[in-house]
Amino acid sequence: MKGLVPLPVLLPLFAVGLKFVLGPRRLRIQTLISLAVLTADLVISSILMVGADQHGPIVVQVGGFAAPLGITLVVDRFSGLMLAISSTVTLAVLVYSQSQRTADENEDEAGTPLAVFYPTYLVLAAGIADSFLAGDLFNLYVGFEVMLTASYVLMTIGGSEQRIRHGAVYIMVGASSSLLFVAAIAVAYAACGTVNLADLSTRLATTEPAVRLAVQVLLLTVFAVKAAVFPLSAWLPDSYPTAPAPVTAVFAGLLTKVGVYSLIRTQTLLFPHDGRTSLLYAVAALSMIVGILGAVAQADLKRLLSFTLVSHVGFLVLGLALGTVRALSGALFYAITHITVQTTLFLVTGLIERREGTADFGRLAGLARMSPLLGVLFFLPAMNLAGIPPLSGFVAKLALLQAAAAVGGVGAYFLLAAMLVTSLLTLYAMSKVWSRAFWRDPGEGLGKERERQIVFPGVAGVAVIRSTVGEARGIGGRRIATGENYPAGMLGATIALLLLSLAYTVWAGPIARYTTRAAAELLDPAAYVQAVQAVVGGAH
Repeated sequence: MKGLVPLPVLLPLFAVGLKFVLGPRRLRIQTLISLAVLTADLVISSILMVGADQHGPIVVQVGGFAAPLGITLVVDRFSGLMLAISSTVTLAVLVYSQSQRTADENEDEAGTPLAVFYPTYLVLAAGIADSFLAGDLFNLYVGFEVMLTASYVLMTIGGSEQRIRHGAVYIMVGASSSLLFVAAIAVAYAACGTVNLADLSTRLATTEPAVRLAVQVLLLTVFAVKAAVFPLSAWLPDSYPTAPAPVTAVFAGLLTKVGVYSLIRTQTLLFPHDGRTSLLYAVAALSMIVGILGAVAQADLKRLLSFTLVSHVGFLVLGLALGTVRALSGALFYAITHITVQTTLFLVTGLIERREGTADFGRLAGLARMSPLLGVLFFLPAMNLAGIPPLSGFVAKLALLQAAAAVGGVGAYFLLAAMLVTSLLTLYAMSKVWSRAFWRDPGEGLGKERERQIVFPGVAGVAVIRSTVGEARGIGGRRIATGENYPAGMLGATIALLLLSLAYTVWAGPIARYTTRAAAELLDPAAYVQAVQAVVGGAH
């Protein structure tokens, strides 16, 4: 079992090296390698998640350095869960993007954008896995830097002016938070002589309160930026919508959750008894309210979903703020639901852009009538995001509401009210999109007049009506013809994630029991610390 732990990081990186050996023109082979590697990652991650649940944290020491300076990789219930869901999402988005490329032939003569896309996407997957597996602060920093570098390339692929401009803001924010991260690592190492998380959990408790507070504040700030927690979230709604649909989907689904994961991991492991409740209460409530108010004001679907992303990160911070097993369990349940639902919604947005040439729902109309499948694909995850029963979003939010009511007090009841208001406004925002883009008569939109023709299903296409209304940009930045000739892979990946989000409702009992065990392990990290110290030789 231990031999599997490094593979979610090593396999994508090995594949990247292999792709460079093959060269940029063998895109079909590159695609097959990417699909094989991410499928293997999903299988391995699932095995590790089950193993950590049944046998406790799985720890390996790599890098060839003496403990505790070596690289420690740890899989417990929390990291195993996040690793499995991230592998699922990265695989689904890769299938979506590959199918889009096959249908649109979206590449220049040398195939350069796609030759860059596939290796960079695998580097991103490796960085995400490394962040979830990291057992020390420095390796966590490395995981973040790998993600930052890869995400900047993916965000600006195609080289359009808008992407470069917003990508520059993104990289500046990321670089600034990285400097703070280095400062936090330096302070922690100077005070404790280690950056191993298990060692820090014991040594920080004996350091000066001022030093411990400095490390805590620095780490809170760094991970709040990464998670797009208000008021450190202004960069996200401008940066994410400019990227291609598959890139935006994986960013929205996973990158902010890596920040939330790190926030929960460090706060529960390193500062289990230090006061943070009031600050986290305020941050969670403001993220929910400000984010959803921003979403309500949007007329573009990508920007609206980006603001809901900020808003619903507040639900995850709320679980940490309440600090009970029930609250953290609800937050973990909501994390996997939100990752799946948010990714699905951005993939659906990509299908809408493909058909209509725009994501501005003021210019859209009649989609439910002209494309019922597209209507279903949007409606179900939109209602899940709003928390409509019996969908999994409702189950997770209900757990958080019950946890807040059980904690009691002014702060908890304020959070409870913020959750209810945010859910209602999310429903309003989703209903506004539905009523304008899907429900009203086709002639009421402001888009170009459609030229309709019959298209018979082909190898890549599955729909029968094509509407040429404009153009959209694909992965490589080149303009492509729009229409409802959806490639099978794009539809298949979207439907698969939708079905997974619906399956969470059916499996709500087993999932809730798992997240409860994971939350209890987070709030009582003795097993985590003992497992790590047993491997690193107790060098502390």
